[in-house]
Amino acid sequence: MIRYLSRITYYALMIAFLSACASPTPTPQQNFAPFILVTQDPNASPTLTPFQPSGEINTLPATFTQAPPATATATITLTPPPTSTAPPPPPTSDSVPPANPPPSTSSRTNYILYSTLDFAGKTVSTEQTIRYYNNTGVSLSEIVFSVQPNRYGNAFILNSISQDGFSLTSYSLNGQRMTVSLPQPLAPGSATTFALNFKLNIPQKAADGVFGYDFNQINLVDWYPFIVPYQGGWVLYDPMPWGEHLVYDSSDIELNLKKDSDITIAAGATPDQNGDWTRYRMYGARTFALSASDEFLVSESTIGNVVVRSYYFDGYKTGGDGILNLGTQAVGTFAAQFAPYPHQTLAIVQSDMHDGMEYDGVVFLATDFYGQYTGGSRGNLATIGVHEIAHQWWYGLVGNDQAIEPWLDEALAIYSERIFYENNYPANISWWWQFRVDYFKPSGYVDTSIYNGGSFRSYTNAVYLNGAHFMDDLRQRMGYGNFSKFLKEYARRYSYGHATSADFFALARETVNVDISDLLRNYFAGSY
Repeated sequence: MIRYLSRITYYALMIAFLSACASPTPTPQQNFAPFILVTQDPNASPTLTPFQPSGEINTLPATFTQAPPATATATITLTPPPTSTAPPPPPTSDSVPPANPPPSTSSRTNYILYSTLDFAGKTVSTEQTIRYYNNTGVSLSEIVFSVQPNRYGNAFILNSISQDGFSLTSYSLNGQRMTVSLPQPLAPGSATTFALNFKLNIPQKAADGVFGYDFNQINLVDWYPFIVPYQGGWVLYDPMPWGEHLVYDSSDIELNLKKDSDITIAAGATPDQNGDWTRYRMYGARTFALSASDEFLVSESTIGNVVVRSYYFDGYKTGGDGILNLGTQAVGTFAAQFAPYPHQTLAIVQSDMHDGMEYDGVVFLATDFYGQYTGGSRGNLATIGVHEIAHQWWYGLVGNDQAIEPWLDEALAIYSERIFYENNYPANISWWWQFRVDYFKPSGYVDTSIYNGGSFRSYTNAVYLNGAHFMDDLRQRMGYGNFSKFLKEYARRYSYGHATSADFFALARETVNVDISDLLRNYFAGSY
């Protein structure tokens, strides 16, 4: 996700934030354990995007981790109600297979959801099945789920949960964390199936958030329980006012959705209609997000075998068509520069928020960006739209720990903007540096975590903007050809997995034998 607030918006938000907090929470230390007990804020919202002020800068165009584990909470023994009636059978027709199917899907966790969306009533009722493969190498006596909707008041209601057909009565649900105690340990290499029945009372969307309902739109993001990664412990961090705290394994996801007939759904998969149900399938995705509205206008284009759709509202056609064109160019550029686009479709969605946010096959962009857009390739809609699309590779295809090592996706995504401009609008490169990066006079260590960044501004200056300068210096040191080779191999080697800072630098050294010790000293606090 990219994040830039205008100065006026930023200071206004900070004043409101400070006045709302009677006693500020101490900033966590740099190293955090993967199994942190969550302090819940029901009004917490996704990270703000550091976007450039709306007034364009008229520059001449270019001429050519570990903290002590959280105290364990006592397991709450609950007696869930009986499992509801099983969902109807799946549609009989087959979805078009992905253009570039990810390898070895047989041992990847898969999710199947049957969801009924009541748009007017602002509810979702879901039967969910999870087939989980224990690829951790250790025996597991418990499974940890992320349940993000449970951070919002009475939004999440769990009706039942079972394992391999037997009801589970011993589990704890505290804030975003649900811990299920297994009746029998799950051995390495074995699999198990969980079935959940839950209902969402969709909350009202915060002004700077994504999840929830607005007057003409419902956004479902991180809306269903998912099993978090296990890396020597279950990886589930505390939320922060900025930066993503969730880490995802790659999984295969099928959503069967029943909705009102006049509601348009924006999702990152091809719809397969069968009566009242519409099936969406995503392979090798981190999560499944969607947006629903009865007012969407839709523009569509294709590049290769990828369908790009722009979902926007009446009065914003210029921005809706503009980002469709820019987004299509971005998909083509990044597919050539990094790796093939990992999904069948890309949905670019207008939403009332302050920034931009990425999910697999879906990006959300602020209505203000559409209002500011007057055409061309400059401005917030262009740069932030391209940034969020770059996250389809850096976050989606290549995963990373977004809380402790956010630079791995954010610095790469923001520098991908520069790669986009040099391949499509080279005269705008100088403008881009001034508008997106140097306006804020960035400094700070690029490997700053979301917990030790100090403030929103200092965090984004370090991770995003100084990260762009590091990427540019690294590219020049390695040589443009070697850097391009490095990015392609990085995307290939870590597709559908997780990359670390150590992986990044090991591959850089493998690609070309060049001394970058001074860059590491200048830009990084850690040793790599």
